[in-house]
Amino acid sequence: MALTVTINGQNRNFAKLESPTTLLKVVAAMGLKTDRVAIEHNGEIASRVSWSGTPIVSGDKLEVVHFVGGGM
Repeated sequence: MALTVTINGQNRNFAKLESPTTLLKVVAAMGLKTDRVAIEHNGEIASRVSWSGTPIVSGDKLEVVHFVGGGM
């Protein structure tokens, strides 16, 4: 069964991922660079070192924040 999660308030379906999967696989499926995002999983900040062991199931909620460089 495909994985469906809410990301930044919008439902997103990952046809190639089955529930359960890991947060690291979801990040990879979204094409994100792991060193440039912070993720909240169901209201808790997910430590980057634990992403490979953090289970994600259909119905979970993720908030993804992208870091952007800049300045002078």
